[in-house]
Amino acid sequence: MIVLKAAQEKLLAALQSVAGIVERRHTLPVLANVLLRKNGPQLEFVTSDLEIQVRTQAELGGDAGELATTVSAKKLIDILRALPPDQTVTLSSGANKLLMQAGRSRFTLQTMPAQDFPLVSESVDFGPMFSVPQKTLRALVNQVHFAMAVHDIRYYLNGILFIAEGTQLTLVATDGHRLALAQATLGHEIPKQEVILPRKTVLELQRLLADDEAPIEIRFAANQAKFAFGSMEFVSKLVEGKFPDYNRVIPRNHPNHITLGRAPLLASLQRAAILTSEKFKGVRLGVEPGMLKIAASNAEQEEAQEELEIDYDGPAIDIGFNVGYLTDALANIGAEMVTIELLDGQASALFTVPEQPGFKYVVMPMRI
Repeated sequence: MIVLKAAQEKLLAALQSVAGIVERRHTLPVLANVLLRKNGPQLEFVTSDLEIQVRTQAELGGDAGELATTVSAKKLIDILRALPPDQTVTLSSGANKLLMQAGRSRFTLQTMPAQDFPLVSESVDFGPMFSVPQKTLRALVNQVHFAMAVHDIRYYLNGILFIAEGTQLTLVATDGHRLALAQATLGHEIPKQEVILPRKTVLELQRLLADDEAPIEIRFAANQAKFAFGSMEFVSKLVEGKFPDYNRVIPRNHPNHITLGRAPLLASLQRAAILTSEKFKGVRLGVEPGMLKIAASNAEQEEAQEELEIDYDGPAIDIGFNVGYLTDALANIGAEMVTIELLDGQASALFTVPEQPGFKYVVMPMRI
């Protein structure tokens, strides 16, 4: 049976859209495979890591029969990438094998039975569906993803808090040293729903979402999230646990405000970071009337100093930060100006963006 006959780039695009979650090393070898299901003209591609399942459909020609099998996702993609983009690819099924033909190239791939592929069992109690433009959700994820914890023992920090309430959509991420919050307004009201999306799910959404107004439909159950956009369907487990009360972390009414260009500040910090200590990555920010001074040094007694002119006439403040926490935020905001709100040299700093009122970024100071 001819499973498909299509252009290399069309088949590669379908496979790459589902292959992001595939683990190369897994206790279940079949999870390194992609499940192919043919039913009439539609060919379905499914991948899973037992916690996330991604599915897409495409019409890629071939015979109109029924078929279900699994084959190595990596090998299929690697072969397709090595073929010319304008090549027509034919995939035929045989006994425990798939034969791929493209021009004068032939590849025989081992398959594993479709019934061995463990599909994620979908929840039966999903809440009401709501939708947002993919562009909006992508922007929110981009503004907070860098503040997620990585392999933290407090597992509820290894992801993003996702709150939909009324007409407001709020995403929050923190690793205990910094906190990023981004908000957007929905086009309609929805009942309050609050979940924690795992880190891997967040990064996969970030990879898949388009930068356009096409909608993404979202539904939450007690332990699962479901996303549908375009031809994609994405189901993920949720992180169980209580996310910290982020409202208590965000400073209120810091009296000292500095607004300056995001790009010059980022460039100055990146230059100063070159001479920070490998272990501590600390920089000092010295705020004084008309001037922001950035200083860094390391164990070899090397020093970096940067100066930026600012519109400021408040008290002098000297405060230290992990430079990576500052550059992460500035690199992901994408705005022209940024405002830094300070109390003194010991309290957390609040970064906001004049043109994005829904964005807040809190950074704990460090002793240097």
